[in-house]
Amino acid sequence: MHISLLVWIVTIVVMLAVLTIDAVMLSRRPHVPSIRESVTAVGFYVALAILFGIAMHFWAGPAYSGEFFAGWLTEYSLSMDNLFIFLIIMTKLSVPRKAQQFALLVGIMLALLFRGIFIGLGAALISRLAWIFFIFGAWLIYTAVGLVRDFITGSSSEEEEDAADGPAVRWLKKIVPTTGDYESDKLFVRVDGKLLATSLFFVVVALGTTDVMFALDSIPAIYGLTQEPYIVFTANVFALMGLRQLYFLLGGMLKKLVYLPIGLSVLLTFIGAKLVLHACHHYGWDAKLGFSVEIPTSISLIVIVAILAVTALASVVQMLHARRAGAVEGPAPSSPGAGSGDGS
Repeated sequence: MHISLLVWIVTIVVMLAVLTIDAVMLSRRPHVPSIRESVTAVGFYVALAILFGIAMHFWAGPAYSGEFFAGWLTEYSLSMDNLFIFLIIMTKLSVPRKAQQFALLVGIMLALLFRGIFIGLGAALISRLAWIFFIFGAWLIYTAVGLVRDFITGSSSEEEEDAADGPAVRWLKKIVPTTGDYESDKLFVRVDGKLLATSLFFVVVALGTTDVMFALDSIPAIYGLTQEPYIVFTANVFALMGLRQLYFLLGGMLKKLVYLPIGLSVLLTFIGAKLVLHACHHYGWDAKLGFSVEIPTSISLIVIVAILAVTALASVVQMLHARRAGAVEGPAPSSPGAGSGDGS
């Protein structure tokens, strides 16, 4: 896939412009978005991604369009898990609702920055070291096993444990003078002529370190679906657009997507296996056996959609079952004598 420098420049400028407009609108009217506003924004960004994928179908062909949709859906689902960790950070650090808007925006921009760096590194490694696919595949399968283990045991993952108080945050708290409180959406304030970091600064650091950990999973995952840096980049950007509004739209619903870790583990296992098989095909090991182990993009897209659909459906069914069970049980009985006088 040949992408000219001009196309790269136009793509980056347009996407930066969208993010800049979003940031400017937020700075002019900081607020907690309503459900209607969140639905409109998420719908707009999803429609934009779909239109981009359709345009790629006519511009570059159905194969590349399929790779984009597979990559976008995968990154979007992984971003949902990222949002869940963001929710944990906001809760643990007691971030005010209005300040969460700014923190999320900065977190998403940091995610774009880190993923851009990892995309470049991944492309450089793949172009020179084909065996890196074995490493990527093994890492994704290892991550998938960790998700299943945490789901079964009910324990928190490393991302959750380090989300709000990781090594970077603890180290900075020791050396950076702080107000110990939130000051609207400010990262730093001057008090008696001295520059102090607000609590929001440490929230942003926590979000940034979380973004690095998620980039280590998401970039190998999408390189298992396409080796085109342009598709990897655009799929990641579209997956991150609208996450701020999606955070407020879903809110507590994120915690109710109980089977999201299982769905992601199946997804990562599939892509990890696909990476390993791709490496085997590259070295001609499958040809010696008389068949090809390459998984077509069309099959990958169908599998990804099926995994996400089953995960969402199972989570919704479980949520409805829990609600029904709660309704049947009814409110907890009051303690004996509660609310009544002694002389009754």
